[in-house]
This record gives sequence, structure tokens and C-alpha cells, in this order.
Amino acid sequence: MNIFLVNPSDVAFGVGVITPRWLYVLAAATPADYGDPILVDETLSAIDPQTIQPGDIVGIGIHTANAYRGLELGRIARERGAWVVFGGIHATLYPEEARELGAGHAVVKGDGDAIWAQVIADCAAGKPQPEYDGGRVASEDFVAARWDLLPENGYMWASVQTVRGCPKHCSFCSVWKTDGQKPRQRGTDIVITEIVQLRRLGYRFIALADDNFYPVTLTDIALAERQNDQARLAELKRLRAERFELMERLSMLPKDMVFFTQITMEAAEDPEFLKAMAAARIKGALVGVESVTEEGLKSVFKNFNSSGEGLVEQLQRFKTHGVHVLGSFIFGLKTDREDTFAATSDLAKQAGLTFAQFVMMTPFPGTVDFQQWERSLKNDVPKSEGVPITRFWLIPGHLRPKLYTPHPTMSADEIRRRTQIVWDDFYSLKEIWRRADCVKSIKSRLAFLFISKLYRQMYANTGIATDSARRKSANRWARWMALPCLKLFRAKPMPGLEIPKAPGKSLPGLVSIAASQ
Repeated sequence: MNIFLVNPSDVAFGVGVITPRWLYVLAAATPADYGDPILVDETLSAIDPQTIQPGDIVGIGIHTANAYRGLELGRIARERGAWVVFGGIHATLYPEEARELGAGHAVVKGDGDAIWAQVIADCAAGKPQPEYDGGRVASEDFVAARWDLLPENGYMWASVQTVRGCPKHCSFCSVWKTDGQKPRQRGTDIVITEIVQLRRLGYRFIALADDNFYPVTLTDIALAERQNDQARLAELKRLRAERFELMERLSMLPKDMVFFTQITMEAAEDPEFLKAMAAARIKGALVGVESVTEEGLKSVFKNFNSSGEGLVEQLQRFKTHGVHVLGSFIFGLKTDREDTFAATSDLAKQAGLTFAQFVMMTPFPGTVDFQQWERSLKNDVPKSEGVPITRFWLIPGHLRPKLYTPHPTMSADEIRRRTQIVWDDFYSLKEIWRRADCVKSIKSRLAFLFISKLYRQMYANTGIATDSARRKSANRWARWMALPCLKLFRAKPMPGLEIPKAPGKSLPGLVSIAASQ
């Protein structure tokens, strides 16, 4: 009996940008008695169905964007006689869909860290339960990934998670509902141990794949103080102190290492935190800007962001402290007007953003936006390919609408066209070369240009293209550029790298554990 863990994708680039962490976490959660699982990431290459045999266990992790392919894989695996198990955010939200349309024998809701071993045992005994509830495991029970199973030259960046959950409640995001609003923060020792394992393998660029790397704001602390909530205040200060401890430990790692994370705009008001990020070589952060107008921010429950000149100043503070921003913007909000697109592009340039992404408003399951959209349609739900658009992930990708919520003044095609213009403008050769002054040498500037074009190809052309032919063409270009980019990010392995000790602490057992893996 083999155990497969599959990350579905209908697009394969040959080289992945960031390791799909869940594959390697569930690999570690697989009991040794069953041997090493077979890991398949279809962003590298598609699975060969002939390798699946009767009695095998096939675990498929799906989110909304890859659910169509994931459900197809479930049907294929079941036809081959395997036990089919679904997990991931989408399966948590729609377990019946995974069973009925994906031919799943079982669905795991919530975290898989602790429950996966039981699922395997039940399948091996021929008696899987239809549904398992993994819940939200405590941070001390997070399973460390099996990075020894990484394919050679498979990914540009590795990923390590330091915290799950986000205290915010943005209308377009499902994280605070699926992972909770209480941050579950991992201990520093185990995080550093994982990072050292990855540097030993030659990974020097690491994504701290967190829902929000800045889970405690100065505003949170001030509020607890005003309310004289001593228990809450103590908890917030503990979490904040652990963030600073982690960043201090990161600063002790090899100087060629670079970290990237996801963070809220509020960190711009915390110079002490930004200084610690810079010292830790957290040189990049995805910041959800979303909208450049006050009305737009209110519409997505993101009033804690600034707009206009205040927004520019906030974003520039990151760069002043050596943290480059990948700004994320949403187009298609009801408050958007024709001049919003050019204003967004201009602000992104004025603020000195190193990278930016411009996405069209999509109501994802589990979000407030989705609930409101679904309710607004009532019984008058349009269909595509016989599928209600409120289940758009069941429609082939190239046939899905580009905008799901009607806009009061612009058509969906106009919003798509204007969005593409902003991508083209921000990632023109002239603008990329101007932003390339963030690096020093000509070689580094050329590398920056190459990577910027790859980013645009992978996230603009493949996402906004209106037909399958353009999508395939964009995929070929991205695949061609991915391999040279891999060489820019990877470094010579450091098999003898030791784990830096925390100030005043020893790490009994951790060094030997990491070395053995």
C-alpha cells in the first residue's frame, strides 16, 4: 500500500515558486510504519494515474482555486481502486462536494496535523469515516515538515509557518473564519530548526508563510491597557516578545539568507518592529493595501488602513526600514470608478512599491463577500456550463466569469481590460528598471528585471487571460523563465550548519534531531 499526497494544479511550470508546505507537514504526520508517502505537486508535473494501485491511499488538498482539478483527481484515484481522502480549506467548507463530486471516501475538516494518522489507519483497515474533524490544533502540536523529501531543484523558495490565524476580519478573506482570530504562534526553537534544515539543503530564500506575521499591534496593546484587561495585556505582550525573539534568532542565521512574509499595514506604525524585521533580513512583505480610497477600504472592512497621502507615507516607511513591499490591490469594488485604476498605478509608483499585484474582486467561499453575494442573487442565479456561478470553481477555468458581482458603472470586460493595463504599466521594462535600484550590481538588476517579468507572467497573464490559448501561451513563457530564475535563488548547500542558540538558552535534542533529518 502506498500513500500519495497530491497538490492539484492544471498548470505545471516545471519549477515551483514556493514549497506547498502542507504536503511536507502531512508527510511528517504519516506514521513511519507506512513508509515515506509519495508526494506529488502538480505545479511541477502532473500525476501519472497508472502509479495509483488498488488499496493505495490518495490524500488531496484543495483550496477554491484548484478544487476543479482536485475533484477530477479524486474521481481518477477512486476509479483506480484507491482510498480517496480530501482536506484543505475548500474541503473544510464543502465536505459534501468532495464526497459527491470528487468521489472521496473521507474528508478531513480543519487541521490535519493530529488527525491524519487516524485517517490512514482507518483506510488501511478498510473502514474510513466519511468525515474527520481535525479542529484547530494548538501551536505546540503543529507538526514540523519533512523537508528531507523535497525534490532536488524543485522550488525557488522554501516556506516555514510561524503562526496560524489572524485577528482581523477583512470581508474578502476566509482565514479568520477557517483558522480563527486567535493567533496560534509556534515556538521559536522549532521554527529556527526547520529553517536551518532548509539552508542545509541550499534554500536561502524562505517565505514565512503566515496568515499575519504581525498578530499583535500597538493599538491592541493600548486598548488592553485602557480597558485594564491584565490577562489580555499579558498575553499580547508575550506574543509580541516571542515575535522579537524569533527575529533576533533569524538575524543569527547565515547572512545570505532572505525572508519574506505577509503582514498588515499597521506594522508601518511600529518602528521598533520594522527595525527588528530589517535586522532579521525579512526583506520583503506582502501587504494587503486593497484600495487607495477611503470608501473602498470601508467596503472591505479594512478601515485600519490609510488612504491617499497617508497610505503613501505608510508604505514608504516599510522601504525606509529596508522592507520591500509587494502591495496587493483589488479592482472591481463597487466604489471603484474609471479613474481608480490610474490612481492605483500612480500611488503604487509614488509609494515605491518593489512589486505589486492587481487582482479582480472574487467572492471566495467562507468570506463575508461571498455570503453577501450569494444572498443578493437569491433564486436568480446565472449559470455557466450548467453550473450556478455561485459554484464557479466547478466551471472550467477559462470559462469562468472574470467578475462575479455586477458593478454599478463598469462592465466586467472593462474592469478586466483596465486591470490588465495597470499590470502592463507597472511591469513595463522602464518601470521595472527604475525599481531595480533597490539592488546594487548590474547582474542583480538584470536578475530583478527577469524575476519581475516572471512574476507578471505567472500572476497576470495566466490569471486575467480570457481564453485557453492565451493561458497556455502564458504558461509556456512562465515555464521557460522559471528554470533560470531557480538558479538566481538557490545557493550552495550548507550541510554542516548549526542551529544558533537563543541568548541564554540551550537547545538540548533539537540540534541532533535536525542533523538526523
